[in-house]
Amino acid sequence: MSADRPVRHTALFYRGDTEYLDGVVPFLLDGLGRSEPVAVAVPARNLPLIENALEARAGEVRLADMCRVGRNPGAILPNVLLAFAGEHAGPVRIVSEPMWGGRTGEEYPACVLHEALINHALAGRDLAVLCPYDTASLPPEVLADAERTHPEVWGPAGPCVSSRFDPDGARADFTRPLDQPAAAVERKFDIGQLSSLRGFAEIWAARHGLRRPRRDDFTLAIAELTTNSVLYGGGSGVLRLWAQERQVVGEVTDTGTITEPLAGRIPPAAASLGGRGLLLVNRLADLVRTYWVPGRTTTRVHFTC
Repeated sequence: MSADRPVRHTALFYRGDTEYLDGVVPFLLDGLGRSEPVAVAVPARNLPLIENALEARAGEVRLADMCRVGRNPGAILPNVLLAFAGEHAGPVRIVSEPMWGGRTGEEYPACVLHEALINHALAGRDLAVLCPYDTASLPPEVLADAERTHPEVWGPAGPCVSSRFDPDGARADFTRPLDQPAAAVERKFDIGQLSSLRGFAEIWAARHGLRRPRRDDFTLAIAELTTNSVLYGGGSGVLRLWAQERQVVGEVTDTGTITEPLAGRIPPAAASLGGRGLLLVNRLADLVRTYWVPGRTTTRVHFTC
């Protein structure tokens, strides 16, 4: 298959359940009619709608709650799209709804980045992805960003090519310096402090209300990020920890430069000895934000208490 083949990545603009089903169900049934493996990852509220509309064919579709499997937008590519596509050799189609009205302002840039990166991550694959956007609950600027990250848009008037399609521009706009907290605990580190940092992060998280097993996940994520800084980020870094409403947040900054925007989203080859640290962090955290410029990278992880 040619690596130049454009990914079939389509935004579905809908208002209400009828328009939602009018777009999603024919897409799924067409795939089933072609004997293609089909999956759906949408907010839990929409799963029964799709199941009921598919009737007897619902059992042929893999269904998942996107609020759970895609809570961190950085996990959607490896855990949902590529995981399902990797199980099948031929054409695959997926309904993926990464944006809904309950997303926070901190999560939104990660959602746009995810949608922008799909076009590169899935190029050359025989994969069709339909991404519903609820025009009743999402503001106009969200829909405008969807037009920038999807080459085609479906709406009540039918399909159309997006004249605003510019995924690289969207990615650049949403890879910006992260706002710094008013107060944070800060620790500089190098290889000599790695072991003690893990214990420090665990004790700090416990004091701020993060319970097991999520506290263990937080500690592991911090260990992975700080180890990456020592191995690939110049040998040292700075760890910052702070608490905000119902969350603990950890951030690691080093002097490394990320040259691959898909780092942490594409599983490495089975024989590869590295490349799994950021992938693991994306799977563990409720939200991961990254900002990089030449000579500096900051990665921030959020865990809900």
